[in-house]
Amino acid sequence: MGVTREHRRAMLSNLATALITHGRIQTTLSKAKALRPFIEKVITKAKKAAGKTDKKDALHLRRLALQDVRDEDAVTLLFNEKYKEFVNRSGGYTRIYKLGPRRISDAAEMALIEFVKAEDTGYTKSKGRRPAKGKKAPKAKAEATPAEASSSSEATADKAAAGEAPVSHGEAPQGGAETGAAEAARETKSDAPAKPEGESKA
Repeated sequence: MGVTREHRRAMLSNLATALITHGRIQTTLSKAKALRPFIEKVITKAKKAAGKTDKKDALHLRRLALQDVRDEDAVTLLFNEKYKEFVNRSGGYTRIYKLGPRRISDAAEMALIEFVKAEDTGYTKSKGRRPAKGKKAPKAKAEATPAEASSSSEATADKAAAGEAPVSHGEAPQGGAETGAAEAARETKSDAPAKPEGESKA
């Protein structure tokens, strides 16, 4: 963020104090991202101190938090009251919202950072893209049963024994009409009397 180490620690301490006191603050996006891990470590110390049975261990954790957040009132509020909001959470104690309008002076990106409430369930993850409605899978064609296959094979064998070519349903026998017409023409020619040779046409 372009500041010295001491300046950074003091700035994060002031931001953490304001966040503990008010629950939500507005700052730049870069400062909000730097504040998130800083304040969450302090909240973890408060949760651990609440679970300690020995007072000296809880006091030690409180003093470690005071080294980071240099405001005794804010640390007391966090260790006595605010930590109860995060008992059922294992992390993710803060949330950052990006704001649309930038700061007028230097056009820095602005953001809101706030504590996540105990009753907040958070966002649910999507299960992926859903299939389009109205489209059905094509049905598979029904296969012939063994009994139908055997009956069709027997019918084909009977026709072959009778000298008939098997004809499929819906199709006319090829060359049937032409063969009948040719045979009729041959019979007509054979029945007509033969003309004697040498007879001229009248």
